[in-house]
Amino acid sequence: MQTILGANGQIAVELARELGREHTNDLRLVSRNPHKVNDSDTLARADLLDAEQTAAAVEGSSIVYFTAGLPANTALWEKQFPTMLKNALEATRNVGAKFAYFDNTYMYPQDDRVQTEDTTFAPVGRKGRVRAAMASMALEEMARGDIPVLVARAPEFYGPGRTQSITNSLIVDNLKVGKKPRVPVRDDRMRTLIWTPDASRGLAVLANTPDAFGQTWHLPVSNDRPTYREFVAMASEVFGRDPGHTVLPKWALQAAGLVFAQVRELGELLPRYEHDNRFDSTKFKARFPGFEGTSHRAGLETIRAETVAGPTRTRRSLAGL
Repeated sequence: MQTILGANGQIAVELARELGREHTNDLRLVSRNPHKVNDSDTLARADLLDAEQTAAAVEGSSIVYFTAGLPANTALWEKQFPTMLKNALEATRNVGAKFAYFDNTYMYPQDDRVQTEDTTFAPVGRKGRVRAAMASMALEEMARGDIPVLVARAPEFYGPGRTQSITNSLIVDNLKVGKKPRVPVRDDRMRTLIWTPDASRGLAVLANTPDAFGQTWHLPVSNDRPTYREFVAMASEVFGRDPGHTVLPKWALQAAGLVFAQVRELGELLPRYEHDNRFDSTKFKARFPGFEGTSHRAGLETIRAETVAGPTRTRRSLAGL
């Protein structure tokens, strides 16, 4: 049995779909209120802050995925995330399963250096320090060697469904409702974005490849790194909107943070939008040359088709800026 901890987020939902399609029909989805993705899924209610509930949730597992998320609330991250991961690692060790940790790039330097699996952690802000501590916890478990562990790291998301990111909130969601896209800080810097289904497919491939464990992996991204100006132009064309966008300068976002809590919580990420973002996934592509990633245009066309079929509610705090 393979088990997904934190099973309601977009990454977890796409992961469950991919596992069901390609890898297993014996899948357990775990969260406080889990919902089936595949007909054959089994569900388990558990609070990952509770060690006993977490242990019961992974019983009988061969692979455990940690994809849990929390709202963008710094105090909540500091209080809950490390405990959730600690409980998950201990529970997985107790049943002798493999552990696949889905990670982000908050702990990386927010400058223009190329980001590889060997990039030194240099977190900016409290949430970055939480993610650095969590990644270090996973790496310590990997070094301990009691169970196989892998770390799969992704840059900023964009994608279908309930994908939450600055790119979705400020650009894609605005285009969905006919509003002018907004771009944070600068529009002339390269961005590396990962299509959420590709991130989940990559995680599934890694966790079902025995020799992928004991390593950190950058999940596969498109070969093109458009600037936000180029991405917005492409997105506007796909959505049939007039070209044009507004750049939200750093000071304006900081001012908005005085009013909107969710914008304030993103403040520590703003420096990365001042620089080219170059996230490198060469290692993954060399190991899995048959993995076909999704171009930005194809991804945007998928979102457009989904929107026409049935629009999703736009998140208010960022899209309305």
